[in-house]
Amino acid sequence: MTMLDRMRRHQGWLKWSLGLVVLTFVFFYVPDFLGTRNSGATGTPGDAVATVQGRPITVADFTRAYNAQMAQFRNAYGGNMSTAMLRQLGLDRQVLQQMIDQEAVLAEATRLGITASDAEVRERIMSIPAFQENGQFIGEQRYRQLLRLQRPPITAAQFEDEIRNSVILDKMRATLTEWITVSDADADAEYKRRTEKVTLELVSFPTVSFLDQVQVTDADVSAWFDKNKETYRIGERRKVKYLLLDVQAIRQNITVPEQDIQRAYRQNIDQYTQTEQVRASHILLSTEGKDEAAVKAKAEDLLKQLKGGADFATLAKANSNDPASASKGGDLDYFGKGRMVPEFEAVAFTLPVGQLSELVRTQYGFHIIKVIDRKAAEVQPLDAVRPQITEQLKFERAQTRVQDLATAIAAEVKTPADLDKAARTRGLKVQESPLFTRTEPIPGLGASPEVSEAAFALEQGKVSGPLRTGTGVAFLTVTGSEAARVPALSEVKDRATNDLKRKKAQDLAKAKAQATATALKAAADFGAAAKAAGLTVRNADGIVRGAAIPEVGPSPAVDQVAFSAPVGSVSDPIPTPNGAVVVKVVSRADVPAADLAKNRDAIRRELASQKRAQFFASYMTKAKQGMGINIDQAVLQRLTT
Repeated sequence: MTMLDRMRRHQGWLKWSLGLVVLTFVFFYVPDFLGTRNSGATGTPGDAVATVQGRPITVADFTRAYNAQMAQFRNAYGGNMSTAMLRQLGLDRQVLQQMIDQEAVLAEATRLGITASDAEVRERIMSIPAFQENGQFIGEQRYRQLLRLQRPPITAAQFEDEIRNSVILDKMRATLTEWITVSDADADAEYKRRTEKVTLELVSFPTVSFLDQVQVTDADVSAWFDKNKETYRIGERRKVKYLLLDVQAIRQNITVPEQDIQRAYRQNIDQYTQTEQVRASHILLSTEGKDEAAVKAKAEDLLKQLKGGADFATLAKANSNDPASASKGGDLDYFGKGRMVPEFEAVAFTLPVGQLSELVRTQYGFHIIKVIDRKAAEVQPLDAVRPQITEQLKFERAQTRVQDLATAIAAEVKTPADLDKAARTRGLKVQESPLFTRTEPIPGLGASPEVSEAAFALEQGKVSGPLRTGTGVAFLTVTGSEAARVPALSEVKDRATNDLKRKKAQDLAKAKAQATATALKAAADFGAAAKAAGLTVRNADGIVRGAAIPEVGPSPAVDQVAFSAPVGSVSDPIPTPNGAVVVKVVSRADVPAADLAKNRDAIRRELASQKRAQFFASYMTKAKQGMGINIDQAVLQRLTT
């Protein structure tokens, strides 16, 4: 699985048109062509950050992968994602986990005897758009030259090893999941589930409306507390003294010389270069599972209509099989070279603005392309990116200083007294937290599972090693603890009182809803009967599953009734987070057969992809349980602080 695949599936950050994105240089090499630079990670390149079945993930591999992923995020966000933000998001650990997963797949492929031939590797390389010119391979010499332009440079052998791994991964995935298919019935059922609409009338009974009717005594609260004591249990609490090496505080005192800014700009000029961009719209008629001649005939008819003056957006919305762009009239927005399949890209980058293409055949079907706009390649001047470069250099140097400080302090500190001395000699201050539980952010250090885990594992009188926080690196020592306990009522009386009042208000809401439902079921006119009882009737017109319902919000329980109960029926009270609701199903619209037919193939592909991904993930989860997977936390700590 490539990095962009993972970003698109797990993060949802890069929403490119379905099926048209080409993930060109596999694994972790593409972004280096976009101007990746060293992230400042340290460690001996040959050191192993982790091993999977004896297969090492080296510092050099990890650093390259992390830099590449970082560049992808920055490219997607126009350079607005700082290294600090990405590390706080846990990007470095995500990258390592992805690399571990990749090595696990390769190890399993070896066990199954799945390999890649030299011919398959050669064919894959020659199909990469970055190695093509006018649809032809650029030649061995230019190919090797491009690889040498990587930072750090990579050899053809290194790159071809990664391509070989890519082929193996694809063959592994195909071997395990190709048998998984989706029937017409399943595709239609899923499309209906997503698009079926219902109209409701409803009367809600919010808990808050009944709170003023609730009175509770101290005896009531005491009885409630005695019955629900475990609800109020306080987990083990600890407090710590800590020394925080704050990256941002150190960054504020760093000055970056002008020559360093200029050098960074020159060395990473590709990062500040906007390549040629094209904005195009397209209509895709998929050939998957269809008679190609019939699809082509329909495409030719659409092209004829467009040449006759028909509106492109209207025809795209009605006919395109690319759901990601069809709803936008076929608009794909701006894209650069390497983003689309070669056949599509070749036309899009040569077609004059405003003109229509002839039919373009790709692996997905027949396309009609219209170029909307074109932006020439341009380099941002240094003055425009100076603040960005300055802040990046300041942050990287602050990271380095924090790492150096952490290494020096770790060597000096054995006892809490040592920690005080190490801080004092550096003009820093050891601070103390109040009591906190395992699940609470530590005041002064924020939410950090690593720090919390250390705080509750550390013996009193000991000092932790350097621990990464959201803002830097911390050393801590435990200064006090309190065992888990059930508090006295006096400590939580306000909370217990509010909980009891809310429970009684919920009971009143449910009782009122039950009485009302009985009356409304017997009434000839739901709305009139509700209004006669002094209730407000809300209408929810044409809602789909998962939609927010007036005064209720999204409710699976209401959806269950709305999409299964007979039209005209009145429900029993339905519990909601806010109280209860009684619903009448007014109407339910059938999904037109034409819509089912139009969207069947796209839904089938999506469901098949999801099922295959789920099966593959489940298979690999089980396979990894029998593998030897080890992470060198010390090496990882050096790389990520």
